[in-house]
Amino acid sequence: MQTFENLTPDSILTAIERIMGIRLTGLLSPLPSYINRVYEVQAMDGTRLIAKFYRPGRWSREAIADEHRFVFDCREAEVPVVAPLTLGASGTLADYEGIPIAMYPKRAGRQLEITDDGDWTRLGALVARMHCAGETRRANARITIDPRLSTMADVGHLCGGIVPERFREKFRGVVMRIIDAGAPLFEGTERIRVHGDCHRGNILNRLDEGLLLIDFDDMAMGPPVQDLWLLLPERPDKARREIELFLSGYERFRRFDRASLRCIETLRAMRMVYFIAWCGRQKDDFQFQRNFPDWGSDAFWQREINDLTEQMGFVLESGNPPE
Repeated sequence: MQTFENLTPDSILTAIERIMGIRLTGLLSPLPSYINRVYEVQAMDGTRLIAKFYRPGRWSREAIADEHRFVFDCREAEVPVVAPLTLGASGTLADYEGIPIAMYPKRAGRQLEITDDGDWTRLGALVARMHCAGETRRANARITIDPRLSTMADVGHLCGGIVPERFREKFRGVVMRIIDAGAPLFEGTERIRVHGDCHRGNILNRLDEGLLLIDFDDMAMGPPVQDLWLLLPERPDKARREIELFLSGYERFRRFDRASLRCIETLRAMRMVYFIAWCGRQKDDFQFQRNFPDWGSDAFWQREINDLTEQMGFVLESGNPPE
């Protein structure tokens, strides 16, 4: 399988020039991305572009097409997003030696800062409008956010050789208890296309132009509450006011199932497992090893088991949503 290790500045610029059919300056600025490789480049006429090199083997081309389709559906519904550029006959996805590539126009903005009640209401309205677009079709090549589906797959992958044998029983035991306790809370919740990683870092404030949603890389089929909880400043019982403000904006455009608020602590635990599994899939990547030198040590696994055990307590207590 192709890896990022063969990407060099020259090969990156050459690939983008071939894909776009334009000449570039020598500008090549890496942008923060733990999973993919993302670069800002500049055309000779001064236009700035963003090139996204998808991690090989992470998503199928069909799954990436689901991401792009969701973004286009949002744009058609006038939800502020950054849609990928069309790259001729290849559509929105090109290829460089087995690595999928998408190109985007650069859109500058400041990371969202929530400073007053109006920001929460505005956020709720934005997410609801995204979900109105999300419910119009399915993303069949994407994961479904559900403890018995996505998290079971993650724990199966981790216990299939990533978690050392001496920690495997404890790790699997605590995750299975989380799944067993949390799964009933998901029964009856709707599953639509959601952003999946809707935290403040993925929402830009473009001053006079308003809020802009970016980075749909983790989009999935899941309960709408997934795009609420990552925005909260604290756990649900201590963020009831923020939740109500958010929902006051959300419910201007779309009904929200308040019973699904009970899923938040399970979703938090699921994200913890998902992050470990994501790390396990790229533990041999040189950049990952540089960013996470302690990953996979005995101290790391014991810490993860302790954190999951603590989170399991919150899952067990989450039978009732905030009023």
